[in-house]
Amino acid sequence: MEYFNEEHNLFRESLREFLNREVSPNIEVWEKDGRIPKSIWKKMGDMGFLGLSFPEKYGGSDLDFFFEVIFNEELGRLNSGGFVVTQQVVQYMSAPYIYKYGSDQLKDKYLPGIISGDLISCIGITEPDAGSDTKNIQTRAELKGNEYVINGSKTFITNGLYGDFIILVVKTDPKAGSKGVSLICVDLDQNGITKNKINKLGWHSSDTAELSFDNVRVPKENLVGEEGKGFYYLMNGLQLERLCFLPSNVATMEYALSESLNYMSQRNAFGRTIDKFEVLRHRLSQLSSELEALKAFSYYCCDLFDRGIYDVKSCSMGKLIVTELHEKISTQCLQFFGGNGYTEDYPMARMFRDSRIGTIGGGTSEIMREIIAKVVIDDVTYEKAKSNVNSKENSVNTNLSNQVNISSLEKIDNHHLALATKTIIIAEKAINMTIQHINQTDNNEERKSSSQVIRHQIAQMASEIECYKQFIHSINNKFKTTGNLEKEISMAKLTSMQLMDKVVTECFDMYENYDSLDQHPLEKIFQSSKMIQITNSKRNLHNNISKLIIEK
Repeated sequence: MEYFNEEHNLFRESLREFLNREVSPNIEVWEKDGRIPKSIWKKMGDMGFLGLSFPEKYGGSDLDFFFEVIFNEELGRLNSGGFVVTQQVVQYMSAPYIYKYGSDQLKDKYLPGIISGDLISCIGITEPDAGSDTKNIQTRAELKGNEYVINGSKTFITNGLYGDFIILVVKTDPKAGSKGVSLICVDLDQNGITKNKINKLGWHSSDTAELSFDNVRVPKENLVGEEGKGFYYLMNGLQLERLCFLPSNVATMEYALSESLNYMSQRNAFGRTIDKFEVLRHRLSQLSSELEALKAFSYYCCDLFDRGIYDVKSCSMGKLIVTELHEKISTQCLQFFGGNGYTEDYPMARMFRDSRIGTIGGGTSEIMREIIAKVVIDDVTYEKAKSNVNSKENSVNTNLSNQVNISSLEKIDNHHLALATKTIIIAEKAINMTIQHINQTDNNEERKSSSQVIRHQIAQMASEIECYKQFIHSINNKFKTTGNLEKEISMAKLTSMQLMDKVVTECFDMYENYDSLDQHPLEKIFQSSKMIQITNSKRNLHNNISKLIIEK
């Protein structure tokens, strides 16, 4: 499926030219200063790069979500996590709450300034003592007359030091649990607000602060949506936040692999360039293959969102895989650079620092696995909170999976791609059998599905299976029209075999009390997986992929 048209491509060219001129030359200075000047927001607003999907009524461009995808990709290729997050916090993590749930008064007050670049926003969820446990936050907002009086503190607030206002998550009814959580717009120049800068491992160019609120008075009209609905608003909003991790992180990883390949082609050791060493070539081919699969899955998840489909499972899976892979690639690419990678003179040091937050921010990897496990093991569904906006989002059934049934794919002519498909079918059968097994209770024993370790294992494997299903599906669609996808097909074959081996082996370990293989429920699946691996050389696939990548 083609996601980008000529209009998209022209926008990408314009944005890239702007970022190369106005942002890239200044990143090092901003890293040292620990802040990004507000003037860059204004320049971006003047160019029409902000508020891409917001209505023209507020100064936006009312464009489809793939313009936002391009926006995040082009930011990601700058290799500055600090600059990326400052933009994402405004465009996707704070402003949407005003647009979707805020009153007309709030929209008119804040949205035009955000889109023009005159206002910088942030969101305050995390607290020093409660972390991201929204149900148990301690910051209170007590309604007194026509004002809310706010007391409490928030931490890890990106844009909190130099931003203009914050979407603050507060308790308006301390006894009501999640139903007592509300969202309130608070201008950050108010009396009673104290700001303290946090020194971070990475993201040096972005300002991050701890904020304290001491009897801060806010007009009643600054309430976003309805009182007590804040938790449900957040659960919806976090999906967009997590989704934006995908294109920006994928682009940064592509940049890292490109820079690594360029460096390896010039760096000599033992009489030859290091891109000639087999172990490094294989490592590069492995990382490139995993990234190619993830990119296909990323576009699939973004397409779901663009069509108004609320899919918590896919979004959570994407966020989990992309941030874990980003950390892996940043580590490996730094290794490609050797000692130079550990210096600030080369780009990998900053990427290494910046990538580490990905598995924490926006919901940790552990939280993502919990969400995914609830869907795939417990069959939990997540419903979408109603907004004040009449859009296509409201007309679509909630939690529509729209996942590819890989076994129902039409006949695939390329035998290598057909084999990749077969391996995913095997992996899917194995995990489905295992989920059914762990949900059974024998002899009044506790169900294995209650084991957090097992749940997280299954969540991880299920995520990777969905990723590679979409990868194979996308390759099959392209193959019908182009017919020449040797690199991509080799990547799919390699990674799907590796995944099959991992899934079958781990599922095998989740069964107990079997004396021999031929008594085991997974015996046929296990035998099939091993036969496929024996008859197909991973080494040859690595060699072929690395040749196509490096020697082109």
